[in-house]
Amino acid sequence: MTTWSEDDAQALVAQYGAQDIPADLALRTYSARLLGRDPSWVLHGGGNTSVKGVAHDLTGDEVEVLYVKGSGWDLATIEPQGHPAVRLNPLRKLRALGGLSDEAMVNQQRINLLDATAPNPSVETLLHAFLPHRFIDHTHADAILALVDQPNGEALIRDLFGDRFGIVDYIMPGFALAKRAAEVFDANPEVEGLILLKHGIFTFGDSARQSFERMATAIGRAEVYLEVRKPAATNGVPHAAPERIHRLLPILRGALSLPGDEEGSYRRWALALDDSEATLAFIHRPDLKQIGQRGPITPDHVIRTKPLPLILDDLPWAFDNGIESRVEETVAAYGAEYRARFERCAAARGVERTMLDVIPRVILIPEVGMVTVGATPKDAAIAADLYRHTIEVITAAESVGRYEPLGELDLFDMEYWSLEQAKLGKNPPKPLAGQVVLVTGAGSGIGAETARVFEAQGAVVALWDIDPEGLERTRLSLRSPGVAWVERVDVTERGAVEGEVEQIVRRYGGIDGVISNAGKAWSAPLAEASEALIRQSLELNWLSHQWVAAAATRVMKGQGTGGFLLFNASKSSFTPGPDFGPYSVPKGAVVTLMKQYAVDYAADGIRTGAVNADRVRTQLFGGGVLEERLKARGLSEDQYFRGNMLSREVTAGDVAEAFLYLATALKTTGATIPVDGGNIGASPR
Repeated sequence: MTTWSEDDAQALVAQYGAQDIPADLALRTYSARLLGRDPSWVLHGGGNTSVKGVAHDLTGDEVEVLYVKGSGWDLATIEPQGHPAVRLNPLRKLRALGGLSDEAMVNQQRINLLDATAPNPSVETLLHAFLPHRFIDHTHADAILALVDQPNGEALIRDLFGDRFGIVDYIMPGFALAKRAAEVFDANPEVEGLILLKHGIFTFGDSARQSFERMATAIGRAEVYLEVRKPAATNGVPHAAPERIHRLLPILRGALSLPGDEEGSYRRWALALDDSEATLAFIHRPDLKQIGQRGPITPDHVIRTKPLPLILDDLPWAFDNGIESRVEETVAAYGAEYRARFERCAAARGVERTMLDVIPRVILIPEVGMVTVGATPKDAAIAADLYRHTIEVITAAESVGRYEPLGELDLFDMEYWSLEQAKLGKNPPKPLAGQVVLVTGAGSGIGAETARVFEAQGAVVALWDIDPEGLERTRLSLRSPGVAWVERVDVTERGAVEGEVEQIVRRYGGIDGVISNAGKAWSAPLAEASEALIRQSLELNWLSHQWVAAAATRVMKGQGTGGFLLFNASKSSFTPGPDFGPYSVPKGAVVTLMKQYAVDYAADGIRTGAVNADRVRTQLFGGGVLEERLKARGLSEDQYFRGNMLSREVTAGDVAEAFLYLATALKTTGATIPVDGGNIGASPR
């Protein structure tokens, strides 16, 4: 269990004191981080905290303020500015109102910020303001939820805590909940906190430590109560063979994809697989279809997990086409039920809402595990984290009673509440959003720059190279280095290529595009080149492209949503240079390879293309190759790199932009684009 350290607390007070941060706000920051450190207490931006104090406005006058957690901050990593200061007295006066709309509440909170650029205060700001306590903490602790998500939740809480906590019936967060919480406290001002049925727990105190330790004690007491009633672990649950998982995930990802606005485009999703023993044990419970269809453990999870998971069972592994049909039918049935539930709830509430997408965010598959779905790998990982804790809570709740969270109408209110949807952001999608793109030869030069360009346009990139240090440099240069899948792969080894493609599928669910870029220049007069040199060049500069393209194509065909195969071919494909045959011949074959894939797989929506670059400063020219080319051409280095019709040097960024065009040109396939500054002899039709 997380514990308070007075030494650590005072060290943070000293650190922030040097920045003129008040001691109470520093302590608020310290204890908020303690709360956020334990994922069984809060997850992914959940929970909120506050401290009341005094600040100075621009004129120097003292103002009583509420420092309250701001939207977008995570308790585990929060900084002092994550608790923006809001004028307290105007907020307290709002309690006298008979009602307050969400829009008016947000407006009142914002106009009372001392800093107009600060993030929106928490949706539960008024609850913090209406209570008199200096420090207030709020979590969605698993152990508490296992008790309050019960038909007799209030009785369980009374038995465990007596009168130490006030109990608040479920009310959606906002003004009404804040008023009711204050009324419950006023009825018994000796309580140490409030427990909100179907929601979570608040504790408060005169000091940060008192409020935190009240929280820790309450959660600890609930954990002990549940632990002694915990069912024995299940061992020996069945696991699907890896080849079945590799087959299933692309099919599932394709079934989840939604047609885009442009013909041939799709809204694609990232998948995350959890096939841990604990997760599979839950999925194989005989009562899964009952306990797994009762909703999330706390209301705000619904925006990440949808109201219910999809249970995908009875997969006909033995039939060639049976898997596709079963997956498509089950996903379609989930969408139809979601739509019916939306219409039913909107009618019951008498409101008009724009329906969100009907795609499940959590899919439970016997023998396979839990597959979570998100617009990005981060979103899929968040859904996985939330549902792993859902499994813990459901299991604990069932051990002491019956798991019974909110009903569908209350969940509908939360899912379609504008203040909750605001947490997800509304930025327009980038051109490659949701697409998984493999880049080979990504450790330097054109591959590294292409990885950066594609990631900046929304792609999730998987990076291969034989140089691990170069790969690490590329990874660290990305905007989200923690998301990329980076592996040292020798692309001339067919088995290694196929195995690593399987790892990409396991990590993200599939592949949407390939930039087959790995290559190396060998030079020699062709008749004098050794057999070893010729074979080396053929294996890397031609065969490796076939191994990568073939493995990726099989995945794309499984998805059924098309994709792209793009190759770095070189100007030498069309205009070989002197003594450059060992490189030029396989590069010419790459162009034919690209065209053959265009012919063979256009019906599957898989597009192909090649970029013919020339004289780009990359490691291709290392090891004396540049000097040999200069000697063969009789040119200086500057003349060589500007030796084109435009007299302009071509960069790796220029080539990356050409790859980006081909990746997004949905009505172009089998095309070759020269990026060489102009060389009429090397220009294809």
